[in-house]
Amino acid sequence: MTTTWDLLTEAHQALRTAVMGIPADGWGRPTPAEAWNVTQVLQHAAGDQRAYASALTGGPKPTEDPFAPSGELGATPAEVLEPALAATVAAFGTVDSPDTEVAVPLPPFKLPAGVAVAAAALDAAVHAWDIAVATGQLSPLSPGLALALRPAADALVEPLRGFAFAPAIEPAIDADEADSLLNFLGRRADWKA
Repeated sequence: MTTTWDLLTEAHQALRTAVMGIPADGWGRPTPAEAWNVTQVLQHAAGDQRAYASALTGGPKPTEDPFAPSGELGATPAEVLEPALAATVAAFGTVDSPDTEVAVPLPPFKLPAGVAVAAAALDAAVHAWDIAVATGQLSPLSPGLALALRPAADALVEPLRGFAFAPAIEPAIDADEADSLLNFLGRRADWKA
């Protein structure tokens, strides 16, 4: 059986669009992911998607540590990204129900599939935003997408603060769902290159 996860599809498309929109001189630009440039964010995002697929299937793990990206792609952006996205889609496609417990690469290491797929989508969408704002593109993180991702963030972020997420930032009074999500994840929604 193949299950379709619309949230993952939308987040993957956001990441794909942001990566394909990187200008030739954009790969070394700084990003909201403080210590990483655009190339490293792409490596990290692709590695995280591979890690989700590997946790689910026992298949290939990322070729390098997603939390220590080298900054050297060694292939075209599409060759780095597309196999990782395809692996994640295929892995989650084997899950019959959003309530099925599945393995994930970070604590708590097992989640209901609906939360796990939202966590993979959250990762892809936020890194799409990182790349887009670092390279002068429009934000792919719409308020609607952010609203759909927020429950996963609420369920997963706190135990990973200081490792995968920075301290939360108080959102502005007029913040929309996208800005509020970014602030909750420790990103400045008004970040500029």
